[in-house]
Parts: sequence; C-alpha cells; structure tokens
Amino acid sequence: MTHTQNSTGHRILVIDDEAAIRRFLHSALSSEEFHLNEAESGHEGLSVAASFRPDVILLDLGLPDMDGIEVIRRIREWSNVPVIILSVREQEDDKVAALDAGADDYLSKPFGVGELVARIRAALRRSLKNSEEPVFKSDDLTVDIPKRRVFANGGEIQLTPTEYDLLRLLITHAGKVLTHSQILKQIWGVAYKDQSQVLRVTISNLRKKIERDPSRPRHITTEPGVGYRLRLKEG
Repeated sequence: MTHTQNSTGHRILVIDDEAAIRRFLHSALSSEEFHLNEAESGHEGLSVAASFRPDVILLDLGLPDMDGIEVIRRIREWSNVPVIILSVREQEDDKVAALDAGADDYLSKPFGVGELVARIRAALRRSLKNSEEPVFKSDDLTVDIPKRRVFANGGEIQLTPTEYDLLRLLITHAGKVLTHSQILKQIWGVAYKDQSQVLRVTISNLRKKIERDPSRPRHITTEPGVGYRLRLKEG
C-alpha cells in the first residue's frame, strides 16, 4: 500500500509493515513539509523506490517478506539515496550489519520526532553536498582538499598522511556513521579490518589536533560499538 501527500518538500519513502508507525510518520513529517510515500513490504518498497525516487528512505528491518538488510543491498545496486533504519533491534551487531550493507544512519524505536527530523535533514545536507568540493567547512573546521590543508581552532593543523586520509574519508561521508570495519578497510586495507585498536589510536590523535576539547568531541563523534561520524554543522 502506498500513500502520498502533495507537498513541495523533499520526498521521503517509509518502508514499514506497521500501519501505526506509518500513520505516525506521515503525521509527524507532513507537518515538516516533506512529501511522503509508503510501502508495507520489502518488495513493494523496492518498486516504489524505483518509481518515486525518494530523497531519503526510512526503513524498518523486520519486514514480512524480506529482511531490511537485503532491501538495503538491493537499493545500493542502483542508488545512493540516504537510508535511515528505524528498528526495534538494538543490538550493535544489527546496527553494524545494516550500516555495512549501505545504510546511512540508525534510530532505535521508539524515537523522538525531533531527532528523526534532525537525522533526515543531516542526510539531505550530505546528499546535496558535493564530496569533491574544494573546501569543506563545518563549524570551526575547514579543510582545503586540493591543497591538503586543515584549519581548526583558529589556526592551521599539521596532520600525518594517515590522519589526513582518515579525516578525508569522514568528510566524504560527513553526517553518516562509518563502521570500524568500513574505515579500516578503506584506510589500512582488508588485512586490518579487525584491528580496531589501530583506528582508535588514530582517531584519538586526530581529535587532539582538531577538537577544542578532545574529551568532548564536537566534530568526530563515537557511535558506541559501531563506528564514527563526522558531524555536519554550519560554520
């Protein structure tokens, strides 16, 4: 079943088999001037996604016909649309599996409307932001990508090649949670995919250089047991 709401806002596709959740999301998000469409199964969701071309997909993992992770994999075969998981599954393994499959974010049910809207807007900003922009800015962090120069806390910061590569990867996916294994494979290679200590040390060193208070990071936040996220904030 699908339902649309006329609006000039961004298109949101909700794939969830619970009618109550779909009604709740429709009521909450329509007031934010989003244009909603709905599907109650994985196969229907894939079909609607192909025709509706949403700007963001809100996906439940526990669908009646297929697991939500399989839906993500099929979407990623042809689209980079941001996918935010809304699920009662709270285990770290479920979050990691969904993110590794290509999801962009994860919210556990029940969740607040304010937090959901903030995650949707962050996903939209990320998808609209050209990852090849010459200069990345977020709050007091500025990175001149072609010149490999980094500025924070009012001055230029010197990074090691590995620290810069890690920061550049986080910038490319700014606002999105990257799992430990995703980062390790990208920066150090497949042989290091289980060497989380290497990543923790490099993150710690990077935070000491770009954060005002490394013990309370504002730029690189930790998703416990899952990975890291570079926050997108207006300067």
